[in-house]
This record gives sequence, C-alpha cells and structure tokens, in this order.
Amino acid sequence: MRIVHTRHPCYPLRIVLYYRRNLPHGHPEGASLFITWRLHGSLPASFLDRHHTATECTAGEKFRRVDEILDRGDAGPLWLKNPRIAASVVEKLTRGDNELHHYDLHAYVVMSNHVHVLMTPKILLRRLTNSLKGATARVANQLLQQSGQHFWQDESYDHWCRNAAEFERIRGYIARNPVRAGLVLKPEDWPWSSAHNLGR
Repeated sequence: MRIVHTRHPCYPLRIVLYYRRNLPHGHPEGASLFITWRLHGSLPASFLDRHHTATECTAGEKFRRVDEILDRGDAGPLWLKNPRIAASVVEKLTRGDNELHHYDLHAYVVMSNHVHVLMTPKILLRRLTNSLKGATARVANQLLQQSGQHFWQDESYDHWCRNAAEFERIRGYIARNPVRAGLVLKPEDWPWSSAHNLGR
C-alpha cells in the first residue's frame, strides 16, 4: 500500500490510500465507498475471459454487465439464498457499524451470490473487507457443513463517491437491486437489505 497526496474538488488536499491486487483500489480519506463482493466461482469462466480482454467499454459498463449476470444467477453457487446465511451476513454488516465502528453503513443488499454495500470506512479498506469477508465466510461454511472451502471471491470491487448526487444515486441503485432482478416489487420487500430494515 502507498499513500498519495492529491487534489480533488470534493476532497481537496486529502490523502488517498492506494493499493493494487488484480484491480487498483484507491480512495480519499473520509470518502464513502460503494463496495461489491461475490461468491467464489459465481461468474462463468467464458465471461471472465471476455471481460478481461474487452477494451471497448468503461469500467462502469463492465461493472453493470457483471452485476446483470450475477443477478440472473445462471452460474456458480447461490449460497446467499439460504436465509440463515443471508441473515448472518446482514448481522455482521450491521455489527461492523454499530459495535465495531469500522465504518458508517449507509446502504446494503445481500443478493443470492453477491453483496452491495455503501459505507464510509473508519479503518483501512483492506483490513475492513478482510474482516467482513472472513467472519461471514466462517459462519456460512459452518452452516453449509464445509470447511477449508473458498466462500467469497478473493477480490472486491470498490468505487468512491465523488459527490452527494453520486452517493444518492448509488444508494438508490443498491436499494433497487432486488427489484431490477425481478425478486420483489418494492425495495423494502427484500428482507436482507437496508431498505427493508428502514421500512419496518
């Protein structure tokens, strides 16, 4: 990881934390992040081959294509359809905000094979995602009665919000994900989401 000083109209003279695995991960200190992670093996290899070699579309368009495939659930495991596993992910997400104070949690949705979260981290992103994914994977593997198995894909997607309008657009995108996937008619009807918990 390296620390880079940068100027940005929304975050002037703030520090950007930056590290790279297969994807670059960087964000200004104090920025809100849109983070997505998915189950291990949840995308077909044929799509991944095309996805990595495609150059004609933007990062945002590539993300939307991936999200559409994940929403269809045509390939790979769908372990998050298990209500006990989905509920355990929600419990760990809210605990990271309310008890551990690792982040401020603004919105989330747990789908059948992936999770979308909008949060403002208070600790290093890499530490935060490792903690969340590790804790939820342990509980899920216990419920599935499997040990030593990959549960989550190693790397997550993250995007930092440039302004308040983008923050609200992403919050709406997360809330409407189950509606777009044809699972419910209204965001608040999906039980494993912040929209549901706010609507109760």
